[in-house]
Amino acid sequence: MRLLLDTHALLWWLSGDPRLGPAAAALVADPLNEVLVSAASLWEITVKARIGKLDADVTEIATATRDQGFRLLDIAIPHLAALQALPSHHRDPFDHLLIATALAEGAAFLTADGQAAAYPVRVIAADG
Repeated sequence: MRLLLDTHALLWWLSGDPRLGPAAAALVADPLNEVLVSAASLWEITVKARIGKLDADVTEIATATRDQGFRLLDIAIPHLAALQALPSHHRDPFDHLLIATALAEGAAFLTADGQAAAYPVRVIAADG
């Protein structure tokens, strides 16, 4: 299975945060699954760190992401095309791009965001 991690799911995994539920953690840990991380998540982390909402070093997170064997995705034209076609059920631009990326990549979206279910993407509960 291909899994795209939402930003909070990535941070929870890397920090061992118990908010990442055992079922979700098992999916991330399963070597048969391809775990994807979007550059949009690193961008979101950078923005939140710059405004003081998050204490994180994006370079360390990118290194840890690669060390975990996760595939880091650049933002690509197919992701943006899927974003352009996506309805706007809420206002978070990072969530929109992540959902569009999951759609374009044929990946399930691992998230605790309840609003993601309003979109035509397979959602897997990160907190379940």
